[in-house]
Amino acid sequence: MQILIHHVYEYNKGLRSLVLHTMNSSEREKTEKLLQRKGISYFLQTVSESKINVFFGKEECIQIVKSFGDKSLSNFTDEQDFILGIMLGYARSQQYDRYIKRKGINTELISAKLVG
Repeated sequence: MQILIHHVYEYNKGLRSLVLHTMNSSEREKTEKLLQRKGISYFLQTVSESKINVFFGKEECIQIVKSFGDKSLSNFTDEQDFILGIMLGYARSQQYDRYIKRKGINTELISAKLVG
């Protein structure tokens, strides 16, 4: 719960628009009460019997995550993975590289076409 509380602090200070926190499902009720008390939008996703993903932050970010459906993060499309990474505040250049690799884009071929 300490890490969750720290994530809430960072969100409230404007450091994050969206937080993804994976935690033990036994903490679900406490987590929901905390986020409701703080007036923070959230979405809970079951990972396994013992784990949940807690997405919380700006309402528009939560709506986007909900639009992806209740599927495992590993089953997100390349585009969904990219959008989530950007919303979570991951380094943009790393997200670009990750997207290119996931899509199998041959950047050398693209560069050659642009030059030639």
